[in-house]
Amino acid sequence: MIELSYIAIILLGIIGYALLSSVIESSIITLPMYFATFGWLIGEGGVGIVPIHIENEVIHVVAEITLVLILFSDASRVNFRQLTQNYTIAVRMLLIGMPLTIIVGSVLAHWVSPEASWALALLVAAILTPTDAALGQTVVSSESVPLPIRQSINVESGLNDGLALPVVLIAALAATRAAGFDVDGVPDSLWFFALGQVTLGPLAGVLIGYLFAQILNVAVTRKMTTEIFQGIYFLATAFLAFVVAEMIGGNGLIAAFVGGLAFGNTLKCSRSFIDEFMESEGQLLTIFTFMIFGAVMIPLGIAHATWQTVVLALLFLTVIRMVPIILSLGGSGLNVYEKCFLGWFGPRGVASILFTLLVLEQFNVPRAEEILACVVLTVILSIVLHGISAKPLSAWIARRAHKLN
Repeated sequence: MIELSYIAIILLGIIGYALLSSVIESSIITLPMYFATFGWLIGEGGVGIVPIHIENEVIHVVAEITLVLILFSDASRVNFRQLTQNYTIAVRMLLIGMPLTIIVGSVLAHWVSPEASWALALLVAAILTPTDAALGQTVVSSESVPLPIRQSINVESGLNDGLALPVVLIAALAATRAAGFDVDGVPDSLWFFALGQVTLGPLAGVLIGYLFAQILNVAVTRKMTTEIFQGIYFLATAFLAFVVAEMIGGNGLIAAFVGGLAFGNTLKCSRSFIDEFMESEGQLLTIFTFMIFGAVMIPLGIAHATWQTVVLALLFLTVIRMVPIILSLGGSGLNVYEKCFLGWFGPRGVASILFTLLVLEQFNVPRAEEILACVVLTVILSIVLHGISAKPLSAWIARRAHKLN
């Protein structure tokens, strides 16, 4: 257990950010920058006053809770009708750009480390493909940036973590088996297990999300529930989808994502409680995730960094991300500046961190230290580069759009 004195230090760091939040947000410093740095300073990489280790059970509990709620809440805010009518750019990026990113990432990861298996290369690519709009919040929230650009970044980051999850799990299983290791609770047939994970998980998610959204519709119509408890209902439904899927042999995280889609698109009443969750509980979970990243993962990642991991980190933020996105937007009507802008603003953050913690906990993958180092370096560079470039590039794309109009 973490001692109370350590908890007090962590809480003081959060209080400090809250007090100075207006000043910080008006500067180039972002929330991920602040809490990753704070975590590093108090952890083993800095002064070491809060000795948290990656084996700590609390870290994995926080990671899994965060991932379940992020997957469910992000998916619940996606409107299918609007997605098909107004989000053609995001659809291109998800259905064309994302698979291309995973393929190019796998090829280059194997090229940089040819001694590693293709399954391991696929795993690294799948972990580092999902994006995180929180690292470029300035772009998403800036009204000067053209609306289609902002919406596309937001929708892409909200959906690609859930879409990448099955690939992460299957690649982790394949890499573990390729190295000759067994996975607890997994049958001899890898494909049979994978089939159950990606079919029973979505099935549980659809049933739970649809059923409990309909129940909430009735309760709200008959004025049987309060707005505060609608938020609690929302959280409980997310975890119920996860638990039911795990009980029947499906994947709980996939169920959380699909359940969120079903819940959000079945709900007829006001969904303000979902937005309130993302601004409160969701923000707090993001804070803890980046703090854990700084305290635990940065020291380990830097310690195991090699030239291969540095090269891959740079490639994943540039070539591996930008080329597939630019190709996917061919014929979309966007100019070259807008395509490059969308290609650049694919920051890596919460999903990559949590996927890495999940894989390290559940699978005995080979070369785990190199995977950790590659993810850590990519996220560090993304936190800094996307954080400091968000404001100037947002102003630049706004000026370009103004001139064209």
